Amino acid sequence: MSMSAWPLVLTDGEITLRPLRYRDRGAWLEVRRVNREWLSPWEATSPIADENRNLPTYFEMVKYHQREGRSGRTLSLAIWYAGNLIGQITLGGISYGAYRGGHIGYWIDQRYANKGLTTRAVRELTRYGLEELGLHRIEINLRPENAASKRVAEKSGYVFEGLRPRYLHIDGAWRDHLCFVKENPRF
Repeated sequence: MSMSAWPLVLTDGEITLRPLRYRDRGAWLEVRRVNREWLSPWEATSPIADENRNLPTYFEMVKYHQREGRSGRTLSLAIWYAGNLIGQITLGGISYGAYRGGHIGYWIDQRYANKGLTTRAVRELTRYGLEELGLHRIEINLRPENAASKRVAEKSGYVFEGLRPRYLHIDGAWRDHLCFVKENPRF
């Protein structure tokens, strides 16, 4: 990805995916506050307790995402719908060379869940990764009990590849994940 491609803005009808800005702080903090209980079972944590207490500030997070976006390593985008910040989606772990892949993760405001908006965001970011970045494969790894996220992966054209035992540290413990993959038909 060239430097000129950042900041990346993708649209699908009334959905806009774009990097968080400093001025989005109030909206981001509010949607995270309202959804704390809804999101906590799915949130990444660190097995090292001190790292969970020393999370970056909003400004540090935005600065990090900007740096990673400019480098083309991680594309972290806010999901906006009808002028409201409703979630976040990331194409991370982007690698070129022999692998040419990455992985997508996302969260959505509970008030906008089950409306197809997350699926549309995943489809658009997947399209960008496969068509514009020329990635060979993109993964979505999700908890087996997260039926809604499984539906998003399947409706977005991802195919179940297998189980990843104790794959990520989520909500305070190492958790199994299901791996869904979408490959680029051009390769």
